Amino acid sequence: MTKASRFPVICLLVFGPLLILGATFWAQNTSPIAAQIANAYGLDSFGQIDAIRYTFNGVGAINGSRTWVWEPKADRVSYEGKDKAGKPVKLIYVRSQLSPEAKEVDPLFINDQYWLLFPFHLVWDTSAKVEDTGMHKLPIGAGSAERIVVTYPSGVGYTPGDTWELFIGADNRLQAWVYHRNGSEKPTGIWTWVEYKKAGPLVVSLDHRGTIFALPGAPKPLPAGKPQRIFFSDVSAKLAGSDTWVKAQ
Repeated sequence: MTKASRFPVICLLVFGPLLILGATFWAQNTSPIAAQIANAYGLDSFGQIDAIRYTFNGVGAINGSRTWVWEPKADRVSYEGKDKAGKPVKLIYVRSQLSPEAKEVDPLFINDQYWLLFPFHLVWDTSAKVEDTGMHKLPIGAGSAERIVVTYPSGVGYTPGDTWELFIGADNRLQAWVYHRNGSEKPTGIWTWVEYKKAGPLVVSLDHRGTIFALPGAPKPLPAGKPQRIFFSDVSAKLAGSDTWVKAQ
């Protein structure tokens, strides 16, 4: 699989106004806590996956939806969504061979895939620093959880320098996260990780509810403290040797 190249964030927001996350490196991170979390989501069985299908939806300060099929072994992507003018678009591309059209779509793919599969990126993204900071109060809701800080380096990816605070429960699953775009001191947004389901061997969170505080580079300022929900629908996986889609349930 391939690394994500850089892309002007302002163009992403015009084309598809939903949150754009991190960089992709598809390597092995040796952090024990990273492997522990990723394996709780089924990383040790990821080789069984031939394809993942899902629809990414945003409701609140930023609205929209788009549908993807990702074939990780070929790193081939199928996209259904809209172009800058709001017209329906269908596109299939391999991430190592980006056409001009694919270069506009691929950052959206990275964004949406990170929302669905971020725990795996703790291991895949070898450039990211993963630090366990101990127990902290949850940023949204009651209770406490293990706080893991994930920091991406500057100068790489679609939004370099991003920082994440992950709040991990006793089952090694995310309960909430805080996003700091470009490593900003103040949070860009805070969301829950809820409604867990299994698609074959993969564990996925289908619903993220929270608040977006700011989005640097957006075409127009967003209202401070605006509610923002990110959720997934029609999530399913196709396992090796099978033509049947296994729905998340």
